[in-house]
Amino acid sequence: MEHNRTEDNKVGAALVVGGGIGGMQAALDLAESGIKVYLADNKSSIGGVMSQLDKTFPTNDCAMCTMAPRLVEIGRHKDIEKITLSEVESITGQPGNFSVTIKKNPRYIDDTKCTGCGACVSNCPTRNTVQPEEIEDIVLESQFDEEVTGILAKHRDRKGPLMPILQDINAAYNYFPENILRYVSQETGYSLAHINRIATFYSAFSLKPIGKHVINMCMGTACYVRGAELLLEKFTEVLGIGEGETTPDMLFTIKPVRCIGCCGLAPVMITGDDVYGKLQPKDIPGIVNKYQAKEQ
Repeated sequence: MEHNRTEDNKVGAALVVGGGIGGMQAALDLAESGIKVYLADNKSSIGGVMSQLDKTFPTNDCAMCTMAPRLVEIGRHKDIEKITLSEVESITGQPGNFSVTIKKNPRYIDDTKCTGCGACVSNCPTRNTVQPEEIEDIVLESQFDEEVTGILAKHRDRKGPLMPILQDINAAYNYFPENILRYVSQETGYSLAHINRIATFYSAFSLKPIGKHVINMCMGTACYVRGAELLLEKFTEVLGIGEGETTPDMLFTIKPVRCIGCCGLAPVMITGDDVYGKLQPKDIPGIVNKYQAKEQ
């Protein structure tokens, strides 16, 4: 694409190259000043490397807490046009009268019609699939066979079935045994690498056994300044395990998390559907005893 202006025609438009946090803020500032903004980035979406960060200096806020409001505002702003998968090839002209040539790579879908259904992923002709003859037939262990085959049969005729299959398996076993993932790959045609990318991306999934009750202790800024670190230490003391570890009886796993959206209840901990706000160290033994008593 090319934006051309005549010699004497100065137009109130700006091109921001790079859709990281700095580029997003620059685009918003320019647009709020009444300037039409083109935000170009060579990735398929804006956000840059900040989306890969856990905490940000100096507030220790999670990256998405900083980015999300800007992403929403850019998406809604009438004077900001995003040009993703693009590269600037040339710039000519002078201040106030530039001509910019941008090479835009194909996305192979119609952005205006995309609903996020995932059908393009399940029907992608370039996905790296493994042919059945290249791998040995996977036989499930007896304790998994009936449950997993039932889950696969339940979603067999569904479009884009992989995510609901993994969600049901996770609900049944609380983690993904390696042989089950290999069996899912064999039965669905999705490559094992593709399945592993999903299984390791979402924090709700785990490749190793975890406890029935996951102690999700929020370590976001609001909780941290109100003593979340002391609460985490108290949980490790009462349960006798470290962060990310599981008790021998497979009942509890301690998992520090970043900002669970309950800042008004800080410090806060979530396990399952139960939310515990305004916690104090003296509350921890009672919470642990509550779930132990339920199991007994």
